[in-house]
Amino acid sequence: MKSFDINATYSEITAHYPSHRAYPLIGIMGNFGDKGCELAEAYYRSIEVAGGIPIVIPPVDNPFHLYNLLSRIDGLMLSGGADVNPLFWGEDPLPGLGGINSARDKVDLLAVRLAYDCGLPMLGICRGIQVLAAALGGSVYQDIATEHDGGYLIKHSQNAPRHTPTHRVQAEEGSLVAQLLGTEFVVNSFHHQSVKDSGPKLRITARSADGVIEAVESNEMKSIMGVQWHPESFIMNGDRRMMPLFQHFVDEAEAYRKAREVHRRVLTLDSHCDTPMVFDQGVVLSQRNTNSCVDLYKMYDGALDAAVMAAYLPQKGRSDAELLVATTYADSILEKIRRQVQASHGVQIASAPKDLFNNKMLNRKSIMLGIENGYAIGKDLSNIERYRREGVVYMTLCHNGDNDICDSASRSNREHGGLSEFGRQVVAEMNRVGMMIDLSHASEETFYQTLELSTRPVICSHSSARALCNHPRNLTDDQVRALAEKGGVVQATFYEGFLVESGEATIDDAVRHIMHLINVAGIDHVGIGSDFDGDGGVRGLQTAADYLTLTRRLMAEGLNERSLRKLWGGNFVRVMSRAQYNTLFQYGDAEQ
Repeated sequence: MKSFDINATYSEITAHYPSHRAYPLIGIMGNFGDKGCELAEAYYRSIEVAGGIPIVIPPVDNPFHLYNLLSRIDGLMLSGGADVNPLFWGEDPLPGLGGINSARDKVDLLAVRLAYDCGLPMLGICRGIQVLAAALGGSVYQDIATEHDGGYLIKHSQNAPRHTPTHRVQAEEGSLVAQLLGTEFVVNSFHHQSVKDSGPKLRITARSADGVIEAVESNEMKSIMGVQWHPESFIMNGDRRMMPLFQHFVDEAEAYRKAREVHRRVLTLDSHCDTPMVFDQGVVLSQRNTNSCVDLYKMYDGALDAAVMAAYLPQKGRSDAELLVATTYADSILEKIRRQVQASHGVQIASAPKDLFNNKMLNRKSIMLGIENGYAIGKDLSNIERYRREGVVYMTLCHNGDNDICDSASRSNREHGGLSEFGRQVVAEMNRVGMMIDLSHASEETFYQTLELSTRPVICSHSSARALCNHPRNLTDDQVRALAEKGGVVQATFYEGFLVESGEATIDDAVRHIMHLINVAGIDHVGIGSDFDGDGGVRGLQTAADYLTLTRRLMAEGLNERSLRKLWGGNFVRVMSRAQYNTLFQYGDAEQ
């Protein structure tokens, strides 16, 4: 500071209308010292140099305060400090264990779990890499001198100054740390604990010559990295060799910040979730569930405003008795969805565009009702109006296998050559009452005949591009263009078998399909329909909690906020508005 003239600094800031840009806010977990919470200067200076705004997170006692705090930052750094208490990963202390602070351990470990859930970028340093492993299912050597079985150990607790490198590290080729620092580099070292088992969510990406783990990163394509050395000490001494680590971390936090801001401003909607299929497995909408992809917590973590929950019916027999059973079954699923919503806080059923926007304005989540398989109506057209009055916004004409309405894309005998005569009546009735027609699962003949017959735009609530994955459930480019010409929308889905023909599908494949559909149909005719809890979910995009990551990837592909507004809900809402406009229910033509 050149002077103590606060007035001059104040005048400099307030002499014109504020024009500062937003910077990513980086929370740094505080250490414990003689007087309580403290933090070495090098940690926050490194963040400043990289373009972030550092704040210190104290070891707060109230876990809900921690949860709230994490929702306001864009990245989480885990700083160094005392040993981690082995009781947290189920071990008793060994003689080589050093000083511990269980209060800090509890807060750090909980912070990692919560940050992981919402995709918050994380960087762990020294103790921080050990906390990452312990929190995410791995374990830690309490004392490498007595526990590590590598045969010999190099010196991991140096006597040299903190900014002096003292040993080499070998990074895995192609890993993030290798991309940032190279496959071989030198580091400083101040530790006697180290990661023993990285756990299922992290992978080892660098080791020292004695085999000690020096770096880990996400095994699930999340923005997570841990390093065993102290890169901040180099930065503090003016040595910029470790600068790429901090720059990458802050850049990731900035991308996260921008994605979250987009989600705050636009309506985000997933047009097809099969979560009701797992309600009987103990899944509760208002609780975080390990065996479901969508619940209110995951919607919150992924900043998802609305989801269509489908009443799915597998195609079975078509006798009068079997059709009655199907209708009764569909009714029961819809009632289960309503009961789950009624029993939950901060969520409401939505059946029209105005409901969606009103709920978002009031910070409520929206659940919409859909029916997957027109089999649900039996041969009774009046069921269509009844379901619409009960709030159902769309119905797929079929599922896998032909029904009385139409031929299916899969397991079909092509008995109708597309739509049956009854199917034509179904299309007309859905138009009349304002229920969207969903052509996912329909054969190509059914698809084109419905497009020709329908007086309203139609949707494919969960379909991807056949040009990239040759599956009959996907749409050809000609179908995509025809759908767009009629004002409809295709909602890209994330089922592995619809993204790749062989091997593992990832979020990158999902992005490829979305961008291909946009290139073919135009940005006004593509949306998101995950098929979560049916078959949807791939590495990097496993649950609704990963939707901020998806937006980040799409922004990296060049989509701006206007395009994302359309993709994330605007296009679907437009079609819903047009389907409902001037129908029996007179909802009006509201659009984003």
